[in-house]
Amino acid sequence: MDWLERIGTLRQWTRSGTRAPHKPLLLLYALGRFQGDPDGGLRYTAVERDLQRLLTEYGPPHRTTPAYPFHHLTSDGVWEVVTDRGPGSPGSGIGDLRETGATGRLARELRAALRGDPGLLGRMARLLLDLHFPPSLHGELCEAVGLDLEPVRTERLAPARRQRNRRMREQVLTAYEYRCAFCGYDGRIGAVPVGLEAAHVRWWAFDGPDDVENGLCLCTLHHKLLDKGVLGIGDDLRILVSQRFVGHSPAAREYVTALAGRPLVGPQPGTLPVAAAHRDWHARHVFHGEPRPAVVPAGTGG
Repeated sequence: MDWLERIGTLRQWTRSGTRAPHKPLLLLYALGRFQGDPDGGLRYTAVERDLQRLLTEYGPPHRTTPAYPFHHLTSDGVWEVVTDRGPGSPGSGIGDLRETGATGRLARELRAALRGDPGLLGRMARLLLDLHFPPSLHGELCEAVGLDLEPVRTERLAPARRQRNRRMREQVLTAYEYRCAFCGYDGRIGAVPVGLEAAHVRWWAFDGPDDVENGLCLCTLHHKLLDKGVLGIGDDLRILVSQRFVGHSPAAREYVTALAGRPLVGPQPGTLPVAAAHRDWHARHVFHGEPRPAVVPAGTGG
């Protein structure tokens, strides 16, 4: 059985690029637990809080529940559920899973395959990460689910769906004149920029193209905050800051909350800004909550 193919074709509700990472997050969590205890099961009541935290932090902006993937992942042939009554999931209701003692684990055949091929777990985890999350979140997601992955080898994990544009980074950084579009940071060592990255507004995993109209030159901090849904871009090309973000230190205020309502730094004249379709996708599927009001500089208020 080709487990990578099965992992790459999970049945997910989708419409117009909607993110539905419920099953991938549960699988990543299960792989992390399997790595630590191959014989252990995941009793729903014991892992519900962990799974809810993952969905809240890495899932779509709208509220969701871990009961959904815990039940529905059984239809993909990689997950099984038993209850106090016997094999089979009792349904996707939170009460049903709690009251019947529902316990999930990777399917028996998959557990055998993972034991027989020590490298399979890492390949599966990386495929899930590549298909459903931007690279800026891979490391912290592994930490969040307890996955310890070996360094990436040179072989391909799966056939590429699309060809990447290797010049995107250069094109985006040039368009924004090697300055962070949010804060203006432009650090270099000699002639080499440091701490600057080409960020996708609409993620590559969700059909975001490798071009300037889907890119921003961002410092490492603001790239991460864009992908976490703390920061976004409004229709007027001004910076959005989520009301859900909380930070009381001077640094948090200066580098995050004070950005609310500021215009982007760049791109240079003659370069197309981030396309409305990509800004809209990010606003609907990544940005968390409502944006903060624009910050009024001291001394300019009415």
